[in-house]
Amino acid sequence: MPKFITNYWSQIDVDAILSVIFSKLVSLVLLFLAFYISRKCLHLIVKKIIQPSLKLSSREVSRQKTLSRLIENMLSYALYFFFLYLTLTILGLPVSSLLAGAGIAGVAIGLGAQGFLTDLVNGFFILLERQLDVGDFVHLTNGAIKVSGKVSSVGIRTTQVRGTDGTLHFIPNRNILVVSNQSRGDMRVQVDLPLASTVDLEKVYKVIEGVHDRELANYPAVTEKPVILGPQTSATGQFSFRINIFVENGQQITTYHTFYRLYQEALLEAGIEFVRPLYGSV
Repeated sequence: MPKFITNYWSQIDVDAILSVIFSKLVSLVLLFLAFYISRKCLHLIVKKIIQPSLKLSSREVSRQKTLSRLIENMLSYALYFFFLYLTLTILGLPVSSLLAGAGIAGVAIGLGAQGFLTDLVNGFFILLERQLDVGDFVHLTNGAIKVSGKVSSVGIRTTQVRGTDGTLHFIPNRNILVVSNQSRGDMRVQVDLPLASTVDLEKVYKVIEGVHDRELANYPAVTEKPVILGPQTSATGQFSFRINIFVENGQQITTYHTFYRLYQEALLEAGIEFVRPLYGSV
């Protein structure tokens, strides 16, 4: 081995290097442990302190869930920021010098913070205007992109919507252009009964009204007496008999199938046959 390599190697303090590495590893392990404990404590604080305090107010349950999720998300972001800062500091990276030298604005743009800031601004107005809350059933639209489902979380940066098939969609707030909220008032259930065009309409009216007289008291989700619109013809020429029912939000699908069955049973009992199965709209 050449003499200069031997001299260079002899100048390296291996014990000191191993000591520094071991010290940093211990510090990182302790930091990870402190971060894990802090995350658990944060969740407990929100669950045991913040949520009960919100329940004492006059806000709706969905609004309470939205605010508690938002507070937890904001505290989590702050916790992650400090965790990242301390990790870089332990590793010996001059974080403050980097920020001062490059400029905070330059670093933000370099990290793609323009879209992040747009998410924050749009999320702020979504929350301020109460466009949606946790538990609401919504349709979110951005051009040809459409997402429907139940809101499971509302954050300052993203909104989570669980679809009817169970898929959980994570949507950046900047991509939410149109919010169609189906949980802010009574909803219409439209039932189309496929009948022959030669049917006795007077008899059909009596049968439908009889169903309403007997059954409405058993379904408190129906907010007002159904409107019998009568005979309709679709664009394909299908003749049908239409009834509109207004129900509490969230009860549309159940009400549609229930009353379709009641109408069908009553009409068949009266000797009125259906032409073919036809699915109405909810």
